[in-house]
Amino acid sequence: MAMITENEIAKYAAKLREALSNLEAESDARSQDRAVVELDQQMVGRLSRMDALQQQATAKGTQQRRQLEVRRIKAALDRIEEGEFGYCTDCGDALPGARLAMDPAAPRCVSCATG
Repeated sequence: MAMITENEIAKYAAKLREALSNLEAESDARSQDRAVVELDQQMVGRLSRMDALQQQATAKGTQQRRQLEVRRIKAALDRIEEGEFGYCTDCGDALPGARLAMDPAAPRCVSCATG
């Protein structure tokens, strides 16, 4: 398997930083959706409150998935800094270029990820 060039690593790093920036901006923009649901007497009854609670739960779940992706991206950026990027964190084999192109934050090879 071919080694990853410094130029390719720089491109992956830029892509990861952009993804991280986008996730953080999305999180900031959606913070109101996760706020405590207030009892609003102007809203029509119990169903409106249930709908608001459901929307809040959905927003919190989305935020948890977003935070997981942020951690994955930061870990990939750390691997770049440490010179470990492009290698499986379990077995140490080089990750295929197609896998990194699809997901530059991928920490493991397909064999280790599915095994």
